[in-house]
Amino acid sequence: MNYFLGIDIAKTNHVASLIDKEGNIVIRAIKFTNSNEGFKKLLTTIQDKLDDLSNIDVAMEATGHYWLALYSALVDNNFNVSVYNPYQIKSYRGAYNNRKQKNDIIDSIIIADFLRVFGSKESKLPEDDLMSLKQLTRFRSNIVDNISSLKVQVIGILDKVFPEYKGIFCDVFGSTSKQLLLKYPTPEEILKTSSTKLTNLLSKHSKGRFNKENVKQLKQIAKNSFGIKFTTNACSFEIKQLINQIIFLEEQIDEVEIQIEEIYNKLDSHLLSVPGVGKTLAPVILAEIGDINNFDKPSKLIAFAGIDPSENQSGNKLSSNDKTSKRGSPYLRHAIYTASLVAISNEPELRAYYDKKKSEGKHHFVALAGISRKLLTIIYYILKENRDYKRYDNIKTNQN
Repeated sequence: MNYFLGIDIAKTNHVASLIDKEGNIVIRAIKFTNSNEGFKKLLTTIQDKLDDLSNIDVAMEATGHYWLALYSALVDNNFNVSVYNPYQIKSYRGAYNNRKQKNDIIDSIIIADFLRVFGSKESKLPEDDLMSLKQLTRFRSNIVDNISSLKVQVIGILDKVFPEYKGIFCDVFGSTSKQLLLKYPTPEEILKTSSTKLTNLLSKHSKGRFNKENVKQLKQIAKNSFGIKFTTNACSFEIKQLINQIIFLEEQIDEVEIQIEEIYNKLDSHLLSVPGVGKTLAPVILAEIGDINNFDKPSKLIAFAGIDPSENQSGNKLSSNDKTSKRGSPYLRHAIYTASLVAISNEPELRAYYDKKKSEGKHHFVALAGISRKLLTIIYYILKENRDYKRYDNIKTNQN
C-alpha cells in the first residue's frame, strides 16, 4: 500500500503528516526539529506505525532555504521526494479547505493530499556549480543593497553639514570624492587644510584633473556653506566611517565577481549572446533558472520569474492596467527587467514591439513586461538548445 508524507517546512521546527492512498490520516502532525535528532524522530515515529518505509512518497514546499537540509537527508535515506512551489499548494489549499484555515498541521495534510492527488514529480538539487553561482550572485546583490543604504546615509548627513557638496562632484561616490570625504568631509575641515595638501590629494586621485583652481573654488564653496555649525565633529566621524564601509564593500564586490566569473565560464550557457544580457546579469539569470529541463515550455519559466499576467487578467492580452503576478524569483525578475531596458536600445525587433505597445497607449512598464516575456522566451530556447542567440529567435516569441 502506498503512503504519502506531507511536510510543512519552517525555520526551526517542521511538521509532517502521513496519509494513505484513500486520503485517510495515518499519522497526524509529527513535529520535529531541523536537525539530526529531529530527523531521527521523524523516521522512528513512522517506523512505529509502518514496517516498510519504501512505499512512502514525500512532498514539501520550497520554503526559502529551510527545506534543503531535510531534503538532503531524505534523499540520502532513499526516499522519493517531490518539492513543490508554495503557490501550487496555496491554490490547492482553497479547494481542499473551504474555510482556508492555515496552520502547520492542516498544511502538512494538504501537502500530503496534493501529492496523493497529483502524483510525485522528479525533484533534484541543481548541480554544485549552479548552486554556488546562485549563492554568490545573491550575495553580490545583498552587498550592492548594503552599499546603496550606506550611500543614502552619507547623502543625508551631507545635506545637513555641507548641502553644497553634491554640486562639486558629478559623482559624490567617485574615487576622488570618496578620498576627500574620507579625510575632510566638512566645510570646517576643508578650510583648515592647506590648499597644497588638498591639491595633492585630489590631483592624485583624479589623475591630475583636479588642480589648484578647483581647490580654490572648493574652499570658496566651503566658506559660504549653509550647513549646520553644531555636531560637525560627530557628522565628520560618521561620514568617514560610512565611506570606509563603502570602500570595503566595493572591494568585496570585486572579489565576489571574480568567483562568479570563474564558475559562470565553466557552465558555457550562451547567455552573453542574448540582447541586453551582460557579464553581471548572465550569471544571475543562469543561477536563478537552474536546470532549464525543469520547465517544459516557456510559459512555465515566465511564471517562475513572476512576469506572467496576474490572475485577474484573461488570456494574454495586455491592457493599460495590467499587472504581472510578481511571484517566483525576484532576483530573476529584476535581472530580466534590467536586460529588457538594455535590449530595447540595441535590438530592432524588440524595440519595434516596445514602440508598438507604447503607440497603443500602453504604460512603459506594461510594454516592458511584454519585452521581458519575449526575452525570457528567447532565453528558454537558447538554454534548451544550448546555442547562441540568433535574430530569428524573435519569431518564437509571438506574444501580443
